[in-house]
Amino acid sequence: MSEDNYGLPGVSLGPVSMPLLGFGTWQISDDDVTAAVGTALEVGYRHLDTATGYANEAGIGRALAAAGLPRDEVFVTTKLPPDHGGRERRTIEESLTKLGLDHVDLWLVHWPPGGVAAPEVWEQVVKAQQDGLATSVGVSNYSLAQIDELTSAVGVTPAVNQIKWGPLLHDVAEVDGLRERGVVLQGYSPLKATDLDDPVLAGIAEEHGVSPAQVVIAWHVAHGFVVIPKSSRPERIRANAEAVRVPLSVEQVAAVDGLARS
Repeated sequence: MSEDNYGLPGVSLGPVSMPLLGFGTWQISDDDVTAAVGTALEVGYRHLDTATGYANEAGIGRALAAAGLPRDEVFVTTKLPPDHGGRERRTIEESLTKLGLDHVDLWLVHWPPGGVAAPEVWEQVVKAQQDGLATSVGVSNYSLAQIDELTSAVGVTPAVNQIKWGPLLHDVAEVDGLRERGVVLQGYSPLKATDLDDPVLAGIAEEHGVSPAQVVIAWHVAHGFVVIPKSSRPERIRANAEAVRVPLSVEQVAAVDGLARS
């Protein structure tokens, strides 16, 4: 597994390694995302997460072009809207044009189309991967049963399930279920999914001289969960990145785990 700019091991997706720390861009406008991504790349992020539905791929493309980094040094994810069944190929081609890339590292089905697994959509996503438009493919917001349905119908298991995740949502059965299927857990909205005023987080933060938000990000890294915090403020972009270096003890990780049961 390769390492990102913070010395973290990447999670292997077979032909490519996904850095544990990613930069989320949900709710950052196309006008604002260029500067935000530029800051993220400058401070060391090498993993960017976007989606067709975020309407900011063009702005991210501008930031990538301005940064001038080698293509294989930046891991880029985008997502297929759930209502784009039947136009999967056109959607990813439009995404690539906006991003200024010839492939993405990961393409996800953003939500189960119509609330169901939709193997026919997954089949077309896999076809795009086979055609070289995406190195790896996966899903977002899918249940274990829906993942199993895709595997059974198409014969290809999603490499990743991107789900809302944080200490309050920590579910050992979900973690184990994804691991047993060989699916990487990627967590979005880690800070929105957390009570940052919780005294457990505050206590651990004080011990390390960091913020509760940084403790939450460090907790993801300690577990090996891929985490994609989002901010458009330069100081928070940098602080979120620095959080991966916070050395939580086994006892501190267990204490944060316990927030899901409190």
